[in-house]
Amino acid sequence: MRPRTLDEIVGQQHLAGPEGTLRRLMAAGHLPNLILHGPPGSGKTTLARVIATDSGASFVPFNAVSEGVPRLREVVKEAEARRRAGRRTLLFIDEIHRLNKGQQDFLLPWIESGLMTLVGATTEHPGFEINPAVLSRSTVLVLETLTEDDLRTLLRRALADAQRGLGGAGVSMDEEAEDVLVRNTGGDARQALTGAEIAARLVGPGGRITVREAREALQQPTARYDTSLMYEMLSAFHKSLRASSGSGALYWAMRMIQSGEDAKTVFRRLTAAAYEDVGLADPQAGIVCVNAMLAFERLGLPEGLLPLYNAILYVANAPKSNRAYLAGGAASQAAKEHASAPVPLALRNPTTSLMKEWGFGEGYKYAHDYEGGYVPLQTLPDVIQDARFYEPTDRGYELKIAARMRERGDPG
Repeated sequence: MRPRTLDEIVGQQHLAGPEGTLRRLMAAGHLPNLILHGPPGSGKTTLARVIATDSGASFVPFNAVSEGVPRLREVVKEAEARRRAGRRTLLFIDEIHRLNKGQQDFLLPWIESGLMTLVGATTEHPGFEINPAVLSRSTVLVLETLTEDDLRTLLRRALADAQRGLGGAGVSMDEEAEDVLVRNTGGDARQALTGAEIAARLVGPGGRITVREAREALQQPTARYDTSLMYEMLSAFHKSLRASSGSGALYWAMRMIQSGEDAKTVFRRLTAAAYEDVGLADPQAGIVCVNAMLAFERLGLPEGLLPLYNAILYVANAPKSNRAYLAGGAASQAAKEHASAPVPLALRNPTTSLMKEWGFGEGYKYAHDYEGGYVPLQTLPDVIQDARFYEPTDRGYELKIAARMRERGDPG
């Protein structure tokens, strides 16, 4: 059931559709080296084969894990022979992020020379996992997770196609069985079609696939989870907290944990959000997160999830302020721009008599000697003496901080 042309590709319309990027590249007649990034079963290998067919190139697969430089030498010799015969070569590298240095050093000159067109496939984020030398010589195309409608189209096509699918066996499928295959394969076309094939064998020619056979074929629900999706879910988790959505934050936290992510990853992001997005509007938020993490370590799973739930809901529903985060960033930028600004003399400690003669400590006022424990004092270098990095909001505990700042005439 593997598609043979761009028109047969299901999903990925942003690439293979009438105005798709890949279709326009191929129509232009100049195909660059490509990195196909997408989840398992999204059609990376299929798309590479279609590219080879449509461009009239020989499809040469190479596995970065199981094959090495000796095989690449053979590939180069074969490609040179094809070029002499007027034919092109498309080198398809599965798991291209696994290429080692020796493979890369051997391969890059031949790719640059145009002897072969490189098409690599990876489930990992190219920016994180692909060697920069390979990445800089390639165009990255992102494949999306197939939708439920896409999977239904593929399953129905497989059941109807007598030549390349299951149509010749006269097998039919209940709608509920289709739902099982669609909803429990994580957008992975390969798993959905393999499940349908196994279920068809279970019922035999002319049989009808029910929920029972569909579940038996899959054995258990599967969902993709890789580095890219982990970062996407972490982002969704943090943004849910920032948006004060406790339900959203709980959902993404549990999606990550149920996918096998270490709960410590969730706790770290939760604690970071408490200090970045709640900040001084509720100084207890960070403490709640740290204490919840300690409780999790003491309790273990599953009871350790209880303090996690509480901490997530606390941070999500706390008043929000990023003013401390912004203040730190502004101070950091000022420190970079004025890295050589001298420390004011009043703030220097006169540890020797010579330092006193130089004026170290002159004009310093000890705050505790003054009413209210406060006295105005220049604490920044002269060049930025009037800079103010922190401006509290009118939310939560920052209301009290702002009031104290006004009392002492300190704008920030």
